[in-house]
Amino acid sequence: MNRIRSFAILVILLIAAFSGTSQISVVNLRCEYLENPLGIDEPNPRFTWQLRTDLSGTAQSSYQIVVDTREADVITGKGNQWDSGVIQSTVVPAVYKGEALQPFTRYFWRVRVQDGSGNWSDWSPVAWFETGMMHHHNWKGQWITDTHDFNLKPAPFFRKEFTADKKIKTARAYIAVAGLYELTVNGERVGDHQLDPMYTRFDRRNLYVTYDVTGHLRQGGNAIGVLLGNGWYNHQSTAVWYFDKAPWRARPKFCMDLRVTYEDGTTETITTGPDWKTALSPVIFNSIYTAEHYDARREQPGWDKPGFDHSRWRNAMPTGAPSQNITAQVLHPIRHVTEIPAVSMRRLDSLTWMFDFGRNMAGVTRLAVTGEEGTTIRLKHAERIYDNGYADMSNIDVHYRPTDDTDPFQTDIYILSGKGAETFMPRFNYKGFQYVEGTSDKALNMSKENLTAFFMHSDVPQTGNIHSSNPTLNKTWAAANASYLSNLFGFPTDCPQREKNGWTGDAHIAIETGLYNYDGITIYEKWLADHRDEQQPNGVLPAIIPSNGWGYQWANGPDWTSTIAIIPWNIYLFYGDSRLLELCYDNIQRYVDYIDENYPSGITDWGLGDWVPVKSVAPKEFTSSLYFYVDAMILSKAAGILGKTNDQEKYARLAEKIRDALNSKYLNSETGIYGTGLQTELSAALHWGIVPEEVRAKVAANLARRVEADNKHIDVGLLGTKTILNALSDNGYPELAYEVAAQETFPSWGWWIVNGATTFFENWPLDASSDISMNHIMFGEINAWYYKALGGIFPDEQQPGFKNIILKPNFVQGLDHFEASHKSPYGQIVSSWKRKGKTVEYHVTIPANSSATLYLPGGRIQENGKSPEQNPLIRTKEQAKGMHRFELQSGNYRFSIR
Repeated sequence: MNRIRSFAILVILLIAAFSGTSQISVVNLRCEYLENPLGIDEPNPRFTWQLRTDLSGTAQSSYQIVVDTREADVITGKGNQWDSGVIQSTVVPAVYKGEALQPFTRYFWRVRVQDGSGNWSDWSPVAWFETGMMHHHNWKGQWITDTHDFNLKPAPFFRKEFTADKKIKTARAYIAVAGLYELTVNGERVGDHQLDPMYTRFDRRNLYVTYDVTGHLRQGGNAIGVLLGNGWYNHQSTAVWYFDKAPWRARPKFCMDLRVTYEDGTTETITTGPDWKTALSPVIFNSIYTAEHYDARREQPGWDKPGFDHSRWRNAMPTGAPSQNITAQVLHPIRHVTEIPAVSMRRLDSLTWMFDFGRNMAGVTRLAVTGEEGTTIRLKHAERIYDNGYADMSNIDVHYRPTDDTDPFQTDIYILSGKGAETFMPRFNYKGFQYVEGTSDKALNMSKENLTAFFMHSDVPQTGNIHSSNPTLNKTWAAANASYLSNLFGFPTDCPQREKNGWTGDAHIAIETGLYNYDGITIYEKWLADHRDEQQPNGVLPAIIPSNGWGYQWANGPDWTSTIAIIPWNIYLFYGDSRLLELCYDNIQRYVDYIDENYPSGITDWGLGDWVPVKSVAPKEFTSSLYFYVDAMILSKAAGILGKTNDQEKYARLAEKIRDALNSKYLNSETGIYGTGLQTELSAALHWGIVPEEVRAKVAANLARRVEADNKHIDVGLLGTKTILNALSDNGYPELAYEVAAQETFPSWGWWIVNGATTFFENWPLDASSDISMNHIMFGEINAWYYKALGGIFPDEQQPGFKNIILKPNFVQGLDHFEASHKSPYGQIVSSWKRKGKTVEYHVTIPANSSATLYLPGGRIQENGKSPEQNPLIRTKEQAKGMHRFELQSGNYRFSIR
């Protein structure tokens, strides 16, 4: 057998050696996790790539990167800015270590890799990144606004004309805004982003966006137009979080440099200043929280084109910068991602129509209408309707505190100009809805084609997919994703209607769901920068981030604000990138130290607890202390990764102290019961790893018995939904876990789906009286569980980023087939199985430059009709606990298990 293996390996190596470099291609080049990013400020950007090959077992042993400002030099393999030389490394990302990057500069780069046999790939295609300001002092423009009156409701227009006397080579617009904006050049909208820039703690950090406007400019006369919206900066609507009293609140303002490079090599920068002209726009009111009102009679055609008569406009007003920290926005932007037609329109009375879009979503609607001048249309967006067919807002307007009736909740108002066919779509708002009640004060001809919905969210690429023989499972997975995306707007939120707040607890519970399904690193890196902005010197974080100051007194604590540790840790696991851990290390440490100093016993009751439980409530002290343990463990591991040996040992001891304190107080070692034996108590102890090994089986058996006593249904709250299914499937009870996950009666995820849900709800009963948003991601862990327990796909902490993949599929009864796929940093992973009689056929794809450790249940196992030992790409390890263990190199495998 060993001779056969050795000969097969030799054949593979010989094929590789004589096949030339074309057998391996380097593809999917990314810089800072974006394709050819424009306007970055990072002095040491990260590079990633993937290998494409038909050769199984291919792995990278070395790489070489070249970077230069001249594309022609990079094409020939030269890198005057940086030539890495041959770097012996098998992993991505690689970090730039060349000459200091200069602002306003495009850098070209490419990479080649060497495989384990010493063969080099061809050079990759050329990619590029372009720097932005790089430093605050490179800004030339002034911050301008139109007034200091932040109560003024109409949004302001700004315009500037200039002449380009020479032939234009390139042009970039750099725009920083406190509030929101829409940028036009010569009457054309620039870019397809929505709701830029992303929300931050405005008095501590502001984001700017870079655009390539070369194609918008022309030699001769040009005009720049800017329309400003309020966003979270000037929150005029009133609700229980007091954003109308935010310390940063002011009239929206902006600063802009338009940098033009001419063919003769000279540059010119058109900047904001008091010479810009301003006037009020037809957007007569806008609120990120409620809606937008538009009076088409106030339109000024051509306002953003050359030659417009602005003699009645005023000069702009210089004003101070909102902060001294203006940094590049480098992430996947918000877009109108999916256009959704109405599935029906019902006339409720002579002036009212109800549009149904067939699914819940976050976004806006576009109205197309013809009517008399002055006709006023109201579009009320709701998640549900009353029995009489009218919009029911009662589940989403409960925290709204209007001072009058001029700002109705989630209700756009459009006043017609009467000039033929008209179109209206909000620019500075989004809503959560399925239904829209349209009301007019005059008779109109309306059909379902008059209103179109647009699903909006951060446009993160999809990286995961689930499909199975259970239709409810498939719909549950899709509904969780719909809720996840509905709550991703440059930061993760709880719901897209009632609050739109960055609740920390919801986000860390859903982090794996997010990362299995979407390439979300750019969003989370931005949000963790928000964490660093918000953290107080003593380490305390608010419950919602960003915050105007709300959430420092209630709802924060380790069970919620452990985002500061849990999210960087998961980014490390999913991407193999330690930068976020490094950036947040001091913040995690201060946070853990604060809890330790205030709760030296290791037991803390600081927190919110197992929020919205089905019926039983686990002790808040138990769950909060568990998350204190999790944070200490992550901090210890991060210290080890970053070479901080003393801290690694210090916080390992702290974690041990917390674990021992919890077990001393809550664990009955004889019975194997934590507390009173609730599902959350038992499953959380198992999942987070505090159970002593000698009683682990006993605790798991008790959990199984408890679940069976609860009729194989959940009895948990938010924190318990993270742990209940994982604890069962990871500790010998995957069949029971699937039975719980697949339930279609109350209380369960499936109960929502069979009752028509297209997103996840905030509460388990359909008739709950409070906490009843119909688009909440907080119970979304089941989605990630599908990947882990049924697909068996786990990152390997020792080789993160799926450099090595842990595969532990469970072929549960009740499913005939199941497939999970995930696009890792190295390529697509596939774990797929189906039943054929008494045999399970299991298909695995391991991407090039990855490996996998596969665990399969005992029985007769073949790979491609032969013993696995006959495949030279498979190493068979010892059996453990009735499981076969195999080490797989990259490639495609087909196992059969009887």
